[in-house]
Amino acid sequence: MKRLNSHSDTQSIHMSKRGKQLFGVFAAVILVLSAFTITAFAADDPLSVVNNLSTFIFGLIRAIGLIILGFGIVQVGLSLKSHDPSQRANGLLTLAGGVVITFAKEILNLITG
Repeated sequence: MKRLNSHSDTQSIHMSKRGKQLFGVFAAVILVLSAFTITAFAADDPLSVVNNLSTFIFGLIRAIGLIILGFGIVQVGLSLKSHDPSQRANGLLTLAGGVVITFAKEILNLITG
């Protein structure tokens, strides 16, 4: 029976700096979503249950939008420091997307009237 090398027994994952940052952001989002859960109590009125669920979902969407908005602000700040126009454009697009996601409920209310 052939014995395996100690190097082949274990595998290590090598991540770039950007990959580590994205993993950190992902882990933070999962932590926030799991730590700040709200207990939902069933009500007698089905319409109030749907309204409560809608409020909860839009709250989650708003939280994600605020995270994206903050990330866009950081990207724009870093692009101003490094004088990188493509990073600035990406930062501004991320910033605009964060604003749209953050105010999605208000935008939908304006559209539907």
